[in-house]
Amino acid sequence: MTSAPSTPRIRASELVGETWFNIGDKDLSLKDLRGKIVILDFWAFCCVNCLHVLDELRPLEAKYSDVLVTVGVHSPKFDYEAETSAVAAAIERYDIAHPVLNDPELITWQAYTARAWPTLVVVDPEGYVVAHLTGEGHVSGLYSLIDQLIEEHDAKGTLHRGEGPYVAPEPVARDLKFPGKAIALGARGTQTGSFLVADTGHHRLVEVADDLETVLQTIGGNGTGDSVSEAAAQANPELISVRGHADGGREIALFNEPQGLALLPEDIAAQVGYDVLIADAVNHRLRAVNLATGEVSTVAGNGVQRLIDSERVQAEADSDDAETVDLAPFATEAVQTSLSTPWDVQYSEAESKAIIAMAGTHQLFSYDPVSKQLAIYAGTALEGLLDGPADEAWLAQSSGLSIDAEGTLWVADSETSAVRYVIPSTKSDSGKPEVGTVVGTGLFDFGFRDGKPQDARLQHPLGVTNLPDGSVLIADTYNHAIRRWAPQTLNPDGTTKPAEVTTVARDLQEPSDILVETDAEGTAVSIVVVETNAHQLVRISVPEKFLHVDEGAMQVQRPPTKLVAGDVPINISFTAPKGQKLDDRWGDPTQLTISSTPENLLLEGEGRETGLTRQLRLNPEITEGVLHVTARAAACDGEHGQPIPDSAACHLYQQDWGIPVTIHADTSDGAHDKLDLDLRGIH
Repeated sequence: MTSAPSTPRIRASELVGETWFNIGDKDLSLKDLRGKIVILDFWAFCCVNCLHVLDELRPLEAKYSDVLVTVGVHSPKFDYEAETSAVAAAIERYDIAHPVLNDPELITWQAYTARAWPTLVVVDPEGYVVAHLTGEGHVSGLYSLIDQLIEEHDAKGTLHRGEGPYVAPEPVARDLKFPGKAIALGARGTQTGSFLVADTGHHRLVEVADDLETVLQTIGGNGTGDSVSEAAAQANPELISVRGHADGGREIALFNEPQGLALLPEDIAAQVGYDVLIADAVNHRLRAVNLATGEVSTVAGNGVQRLIDSERVQAEADSDDAETVDLAPFATEAVQTSLSTPWDVQYSEAESKAIIAMAGTHQLFSYDPVSKQLAIYAGTALEGLLDGPADEAWLAQSSGLSIDAEGTLWVADSETSAVRYVIPSTKSDSGKPEVGTVVGTGLFDFGFRDGKPQDARLQHPLGVTNLPDGSVLIADTYNHAIRRWAPQTLNPDGTTKPAEVTTVARDLQEPSDILVETDAEGTAVSIVVVETNAHQLVRISVPEKFLHVDEGAMQVQRPPTKLVAGDVPINISFTAPKGQKLDDRWGDPTQLTISSTPENLLLEGEGRETGLTRQLRLNPEITEGVLHVTARAAACDGEHGQPIPDSAACHLYQQDWGIPVTIHADTSDGAHDKLDLDLRGIH
């Protein structure tokens, strides 16, 4: 079995964009980097897969610091992501310690023919492209490639060792740093009315008083268990920025960008010995804390990002009735099972389980604190917006959860700029959870527009919460607003008031979570907003009348690929890393899944089949759309020409593309008559 040929070796294009970060008061060119091995990381700060790559690259950058320079090329998906201040905040939030170029017009993106977030391009010390990689999980191959380049260019005298161009920014001390989520602690807090905050940028939990400012206690992150003074933090910023994984008391526990929090019912907490579940995002773990003792434990996740087992993928490919593509096995114990960037968690009394927003796999998981059982709750691991039974639905980087009085789970589905809901299994007609959508249309549609839900637009929401009247508040993060979806109701005169989306508050700085405060009668009197980029919690009165906003609906302005109508072959390039070979013990170890929006864009070629080539037939009556492509290949440790030993470690390489396309009659206006993509391009 052979794959399509790899991309030819070419001279690297110049780095063109709007603003440079992390290099001091200057710009950077490829000429300045001559003699270094360069990794160009095309990323967007909304993209969870891009955040995975940032963490994958950290040890690589540390090992090869004298010969390797990583350059982040920020290539925005959403309108807000193009803003210079937003990129600067993201660089600080994610502790990016390499140069970053903001490329809002996607000039460098197009020069390097990037088609997906993330994309990595490796440039050798002489300025030639030697690898073009899409997706995540490529670091093991990069180690071997960099070793080869060091050996080659050391011998040629073209490798220059020494410090790179990175200039660290001045540290800033804060009580909170990019807080992600918060919960009200009620009677279990240190003081009445206190809140527990995921102090994400400081990798710890912080309990604050009802005034939203006074720090009552900290758990993890600083090694002391006490609030660190501003003066001490300024003198030694690392005191409050220790990332890692460690269980134990508040003095020694460590987190890595914790996000969502869930307060368990008191009877459940008494049984399991802890009060709060924590979505410890970058550790890929579900953690727990006993509020009285400060003791932190790990209840699910082994710290390894969730991958898919290649043998079971092959079995699934041969099955006629399997829909769910995430077939990574669950270990007997939850703490031995891999998770992927859990972003929020809520306890569902209707399901008697905690529901976890597993942003990294575009799914919802469930965890029973009593039985310690972990399971997939909803989502196939395919990214998109598709409603229906939970085991067939598509989600897209779900990042915020809330449960209403009826037990319905509400979901901020950030990459589709949508608000989804899940009817619990105990209340659905089928006896299984059912997924629906009230706002949002797909991966590439967003904006800032109130009105009928089908016309309303959000921009990368990260949080939701429920009001007592049945409506839903939305932390519309990239619109810097709090929005409200209200269901259809009856007016006092018997007429119908249609469902609508309105705006409650504006001019916030990336709100990521919302809490509702009610009076003794259960009436909402105020909301508490986690204002992430302002590093604070703020209290806002619930207005009697809401603003009305229509700043337009938008689509992702990623440049479309021009294709001719009719027959268009698609070829996926794949080269196994050095020391690995394709795992053909059970047949063809590659797989290609293709669909389109709209569905009639593809006349032939859709579906899931083995192989990395396919003949597509594009409908000449459709002018534009999106091709959805998922490619996979399984490789195991072993040498070419030798059988794979039974003990070999095996790896699954996968990439998902959503490629905007325009359809043209012929190639006269630059349209392509074939589509070439790289699953893995090391050569």
